[in-house]
Amino acid sequence: MAMAARAFSSPGFLGAVAAALLVVLATAPLALSGDPDYLQDLCVADLNSEVKVNGFPCKASAATADDFFSSILATPGATNTTTGSAVTPANVEKVPGLNTLGVSLARIDYAPGGVNPPHTHPRATELIFVLYGALDVGFLTTANKLVARTIAQGDIFAFPRGLVHFQRNAGSEPAAVISAFNSQLPGTQSIAMTLFGAEPEVPDDVLAKAFQIDDGEVDKIKAKFAPKKT
Repeated sequence: MAMAARAFSSPGFLGAVAAALLVVLATAPLALSGDPDYLQDLCVADLNSEVKVNGFPCKASAATADDFFSSILATPGATNTTTGSAVTPANVEKVPGLNTLGVSLARIDYAPGGVNPPHTHPRATELIFVLYGALDVGFLTTANKLVARTIAQGDIFAFPRGLVHFQRNAGSEPAAVISAFNSQLPGTQSIAMTLFGAEPEVPDDVLAKAFQIDDGEVDKIKAKFAPKKT
């Protein structure tokens, strides 16, 4: 017993334990799958506050039912867009009561042949439920493997957090899905818009080398994503 006690109290053993604890503490945040847990019942977002926090400050006035309500997803989005799709978010910016709750929704509508172009959600995993229609869906792993299939009304499909993914209407009729996220504000980075429509611009030579095209082609693509002047 004495030898065991000396072993457990030796500097080498204590150092190893301390190192192990540091590794656990350092990696614990990486294990979180969504927004941090909230510490109170409610924190309705004050969307007009100039205070910057990880999320939104709580509004000073009392919460009401309207803070937690929206009918924004009841109406199909207009799909007469360049991609033939429309995303209607129901996140904390639309439903202030979602602040700190770690969830949000969106509705995506697709014209026949419409595409929700390749994009990522840096802060959330996405789970879609098909309201109607048929879709080709898929995501890409960091090993550049495409995981894809066709889904139809009543089906669900998950897109892991941060991975590039897409959807395409696979039928001849309109389609629609409801997306669920484990974040109040999952964020969206559309790959093409992010790279070719950035302000300030990503340098032409960077894009030319990345996509193995010449500067003239880069300029043509950038012109398609340039902000529309009003």
